[in-house]
Amino acid sequence: MPKGFYTVPVPVNEPVKSYAAGSPERIATQAMLKELRSIELDIPMYIGGKEVRSGEKIRLAPPHDHKHTLGYFHKSTKEHVSQAIDAALAAKPKWEALSWEHRASIFLKAAELIAGPYRAKLNAATMLGQSKNAFQAEIDSACEIIDFLKYNVLYMTEIYQQQPPVAGTGFGVWNRVEQRPLEGFIYALTPFNFTAIAGNLPTSCAMMGNVVVWKPSNTQVYSANVLMEIFMKAGLPDGVINLIYPSGPDAADVIFAHADFAGIHFTGSTEVFQNIWKTIGNNIHKFKTYPRIVGETGGKDFIMAHKSADAKIVATAISRGAFEYQGQKCSAASRAYMPSNIWEEVKAQVVADLKTFKMGPTEDFTNFINAVIDEKSFDKLAKYIDGAKADKNVEIVAGGNYDKSNGYFIEPTIIKANDPKYVTMCEELFGPVLTLYVYDADKYEETLKLVDSTSIYALTGAIIAQDRYAIELGTKALRNAAGNFYINDKPTGAVVGQQPFGGARGSGTNDKAGSMINLLRWVSPRTIKETFVPPTDYRYPFLQKD
Repeated sequence: MPKGFYTVPVPVNEPVKSYAAGSPERIATQAMLKELRSIELDIPMYIGGKEVRSGEKIRLAPPHDHKHTLGYFHKSTKEHVSQAIDAALAAKPKWEALSWEHRASIFLKAAELIAGPYRAKLNAATMLGQSKNAFQAEIDSACEIIDFLKYNVLYMTEIYQQQPPVAGTGFGVWNRVEQRPLEGFIYALTPFNFTAIAGNLPTSCAMMGNVVVWKPSNTQVYSANVLMEIFMKAGLPDGVINLIYPSGPDAADVIFAHADFAGIHFTGSTEVFQNIWKTIGNNIHKFKTYPRIVGETGGKDFIMAHKSADAKIVATAISRGAFEYQGQKCSAASRAYMPSNIWEEVKAQVVADLKTFKMGPTEDFTNFINAVIDEKSFDKLAKYIDGAKADKNVEIVAGGNYDKSNGYFIEPTIIKANDPKYVTMCEELFGPVLTLYVYDADKYEETLKLVDSTSIYALTGAIIAQDRYAIELGTKALRNAAGNFYINDKPTGAVVGQQPFGGARGSGTNDKAGSMINLLRWVSPRTIKETFVPPTDYRYPFLQKD
């Protein structure tokens, strides 16, 4: 049981700074960008609180300036994976025995460090390593990770306070529930696109008393290194979170064969997650317990407009929802359904918007669009764009150009498909490419069925309409098509404490990051019944003779 209940500060969402010209945050971030670009980092693993270097180095470069070297990180071997597991298990007894309020204090301190002295550094690292502009970095690597840390502490206290009601038992019996950390270690496998997710996946598990082996995406190592610096500065004990950089197969070979593997907290591709699930299932006989499998995976997120929709609202939802952070948000709109009556007006505004988009490096704060994450992503997107250009049944409405000579730049592109099942309407592209289908404005209900059945995913979606009957109809018809559903808004921008995030179907287990639902996956309850005056005779009254 926790050693005491205390009130914790009720969090409010971290205010988003503007980064306007001449603002203190802009000046601080520009100075930090300059400082970080001037040095080449040698990034170690962190195992048991110690810096570990393998000697096999992998180069890091800004996606928007791939000829510049930010530094190198040390690739992990299978031996390092085993060492990280051993370090985690060695740290486990003291960590899980630590009073919950002292675990909470570490992560609350980390949040304050990010809000204050580390804000510019973490944002600048995200801007350089993941090619996010200043505003996108601010809402991610400052505001969202701060919110995750603070709100998760609140959810943790609420979980611990939930106890069975006393009903009809008087004071002769005391029933209580103990929320135990899982028996073993957790594997946190985190993505490139959100520094906040990379920070939340290991810390949400650790907060509940678990120990963690953390593998970030190679393309997020640069900011992950800053996160680890912050956690250590906040007082995280050695071995509670161990940061390593193995290949996926090397990590899987060791972790998913270990008897003490207790769970995985994952954000990434559907294919990888399904392979992980299959491996865990095949190895289920090797584990002490049934591992918790929590994952947020792919998406083919939609905007569905009704004939009553305001064309300007639809156009803005497309411009922001599809192209902010180059369409690399899990929630980014990548397919849209436009009613024929407003399509031409929507098209005119979106095309006009895209013409004003400025694209280039993140160091130039006037750029709205930056680079996609790496060459593999660039080549994939270019292939789809070339395929669309060559197909007589589709039209490139806007964009369609790309260039990787200096950075991995894909021009925001809109494809209009005559076939609602055209390949880019169905497959996840994860880039600044939106495919739309123009439907007969009087066939709204039929098109809702099309939206629901086109994709294997069910992460986010938006419906835009002025007609309230149409909104209700769409909300019901698309009930299972999105775990985060938006009415008259873009399908991106979930805020911790307001919209817990996650989807079902091919998009994951829908365990809702940023909510109590997620934290409950990282504890195993034990019910305790204590009887103060136990019976001393086995005989029940019904056994008496008449």
